[in-house]
Amino acid sequence: MRFFSDNAAQVHPHVMAAIAAADTLDTAYAGDAWSQQLDGRLSALFETEVAVLWVPTGTAANCLALAALCPPHGGIVCHRDAHIQNDEGGAPEFYTHGAKLFLADGIGAKLTPETIRTVLDAIPDDVHRVQPHAISITNATEYGRVYQPHEVAAIGALAKERGLGFHMDGARFANAMARVGCSPADMTWRAGVDALSFGFVKNGAMSAEALVFFKPDLAAVTQYRRKRAGLLLSKGRYLAAQILAMLDDDLWLANAKAANDAAATLAAAAGDRLVHPVEANEVFLRATPEEAAALRARGFDFYDWAAGEIRLVTAWDSPADAVGLLADAIREL
Repeated sequence: MRFFSDNAAQVHPHVMAAIAAADTLDTAYAGDAWSQQLDGRLSALFETEVAVLWVPTGTAANCLALAALCPPHGGIVCHRDAHIQNDEGGAPEFYTHGAKLFLADGIGAKLTPETIRTVLDAIPDDVHRVQPHAISITNATEYGRVYQPHEVAAIGALAKERGLGFHMDGARFANAMARVGCSPADMTWRAGVDALSFGFVKNGAMSAEALVFFKPDLAAVTQYRRKRAGLLLSKGRYLAAQILAMLDDDLWLANAKAANDAAATLAAAAGDRLVHPVEANEVFLRATPEEAAALRARGFDFYDWAAGEIRLVTAWDSPADAVGLLADAIREL
């Protein structure tokens, strides 16, 4: 009974059927009929004109976005626990050709204008110091916390005030949206976001993420960066087909809600063991090594996190019986 990562979730049957339906002769790379629909479908979802590039991984989406927003000599403000800082193997620095990450603090891996200003104000406007060019936030965060639209807008206002680009790592954007219930537009471009890494792999897709630019001109040069990075797949229609399938009938949102609901069931059983409020599909619990071993002995798979903490992640396909058994096991600790 696996609760270690939503990266291991199954491909949704509708997505698998869409991949099979795309298995026909068409133009190569991104000129196919499926890829050509992405701008229009996502423009409708976000209620504004966007430019969309498919990529195979969330790391690629994040780093191509950051390369579009920050020059090699610049810097990017992010949380010190951000995925781009701790879990992407130096890819942001590689894709940007050397941009620096400035690390800020915040509860639950959430940034605020105040914590960002603390970093920005400590950087003198001096040729000897790397100057900030962008801000990156994660929604939902690495600890499963969700930004509300007004919180994103406050950071967006700061980014505009300081002339900085604004990127959102949305590996679990769907989970954040399922929690908040606002329009995707209110969570992104209306709040000042310039580029979104819209995650689908954790939520029912096989191998496709959407890099959404709310300033479409940013996509023009990024197409060349995608090619140069070896990410322009010759049969891109299979990636585009996955994204389109996830958009059908708001499957992306329904899947995220199912994952969130499963996490809420575990949270209700955890009581004061919770390390962070559960707002998406990640549950962090206090557990001794002995308690963690006891859960594993009963067939549950998960990550050990910090000392005395474990992480449980639910997915769109988390079986209800397994979720119930884990909830019971947590209560019995």
